[in-house]
Amino acid sequence: MHYSALIVAAGSGTRSQLGYNKVYYRFAGKTVLEYATHLFFADPDCKEVIIVTDSETYRREIGFHPGKLVLIQGGSTRQESVYHGLMAVNQPYVLIHDGARPWLEQEALEQLKMAVVKYKAACLGVKVKDTIKQVQDGYIQHTFDRSTLYSAQTPQAFSYDLLMNCVQRGMQEGLEATDDSMFVERYGQTPVRIVEGSYDNFKITTPDDLVHRPKSK
Repeated sequence: MHYSALIVAAGSGTRSQLGYNKVYYRFAGKTVLEYATHLFFADPDCKEVIIVTDSETYRREIGFHPGKLVLIQGGSTRQESVYHGLMAVNQPYVLIHDGARPWLEQEALEQLKMAVVKYKAACLGVKVKDTIKQVQDGYIQHTFDRSTLYSAQTPQAFSYDLLMNCVQRGMQEGLEATDDSMFVERYGQTPVRIVEGSYDNFKITTPDDLVHRPKSK
């Protein structure tokens, strides 16, 4: 299968308290974004790596990858940035990944690729470890069955036509989605397949995340 990788990397770094986009934070000589994208640049099935970010910052901090790289300016929200990136996709499948999620493993990527070909929509996820409570006005209203709950991760993979149709409809109706699979869940006629991910594949969000690395890395 051939696919486009769409990397969302247009944040401002507010929650990480860096004062700049956290994907350009460096450790062991590389930026977070370089770790997040290296599997896609190395994968022969990936025909283009679309990075939604500030192009001047990317060229200054990382340089330029000839061939696969496409740089797209981000929007005012993550949802808008994804849409900008989708407009540049030229492959039948698209994998959308957070630029601040640097620990994706090869095995998970391969499993996701197989799933999207079979099911048209697939999402990496891990089982929730904690008991989850629904709270309103400071009081617990409901306890969810933990055995049915997953924490969604990226990449999330889709047939391009399916996702684009759902995203366009969602934007028309003002849907505020916190991840990309929500569009397909709401508007697609195709259920989204969960693919078991890894707890190491976490997203860098807070200052603590910047110094925490999986033991295997």
